Amino acid sequence: MRKRAAGLIAGSELLPTSVRAVFGYYADAGVFDAGSLRLKLRADDAVEEMIREAFAEIEEAIAAEFGYDYVSFEYDTKLVLPAKLTLGYLYRTLDESQHHEAEEVTRLAVEALLDGDMRDAINDAEYDDFVVDFETSPADRATIAGIAQELLQARVEKQFSQYPEDVREVYEWAVGISEAHQDEDEQFRALMDRAQDGDTDALDAIERRYKYADFETPPDLFTDEELDLPYLKTQYDRVGVIYDAMIEMYRETGFAIPDAFQRSIVLAIIGAQLWLDDLDDYEADMQDGQLTPVTAEYLLADSGAEAKSSVVEISEAYLDRAREQATVADSTLTGIATEYIYRDGDPGKLPTRRPKT
Repeated sequence: MRKRAAGLIAGSELLPTSVRAVFGYYADAGVFDAGSLRLKLRADDAVEEMIREAFAEIEEAIAAEFGYDYVSFEYDTKLVLPAKLTLGYLYRTLDESQHHEAEEVTRLAVEALLDGDMRDAINDAEYDDFVVDFETSPADRATIAGIAQELLQARVEKQFSQYPEDVREVYEWAVGISEAHQDEDEQFRALMDRAQDGDTDALDAIERRYKYADFETPPDLFTDEELDLPYLKTQYDRVGVIYDAMIEMYRETGFAIPDAFQRSIVLAIIGAQLWLDDLDDYEADMQDGQLTPVTAEYLLADSGAEAKSSVVEISEAYLDRAREQATVADSTLTGIATEYIYRDGDPGKLPTRRPKT
């Protein structure tokens, strides 16, 4: 198939985003690998089974706590996509004798990611993602969240004990950076509140400390060009560092993963945070006083139209770089996933006028 025809298919709004992503990546990179799609299904199935096993234990504990024979428990698991992509990459590069070990490291990564996300939700008293199939009060939801997180944490601790201490240290290093960023949230909210009132010093501080913040020690992962990307430091600390550490956990257990793959994962996740979550949550974040790259642009830009254009440009810069690095790493799955992120975003949700404050 010619790349031009693939591009036309990718541009059709009548097709599912997943199909458009496959053809869009081919149109951009010239890579069409049917075998990688089979690996995706295999990795997806393996990770979903890991999640089912962990959640089955949680369901038993919730049922016992509330006096039911059986309950159903669900929790948003989109954040484990990088673990699926990494397992798919290893399926492709390893021989069959090494796959079980790769799956066990992936199990640790998946449960650690879920445990960390649940802890963040509990710290923020956000319990809506802890879903069960019976009526609950706010107190019940808090109890359910505590049961789920405590059981996952215990599972993660047990798994860490089976690996060298360096594996745990990598994870705790990332958690420390992420939590330090969360500790700055009130400062950023105060800056945003002042900026909304027209305080020029606050606007300067947002640009200096949030948009173009400097790393004390820049991660070796990024090139000089990438270190110039707007919001890199704050968004690396916010979401990227966890997936940087995830790849390092694989390395500490003996798996060779190229820098280009690691870079593609981290940049794609940061791009997804901007292009999907922050874009979708723009209005709520603005009302709530939550500083994100999207709300920051609407404060810093001279007009709403300029802010919208800037959000698109910055998001595309991250996703374009992630796609390029996926191609360098010969990871078609990651390239397609990045393309999916791009095609799933809807900048039409962003206003062209400044919000009323």
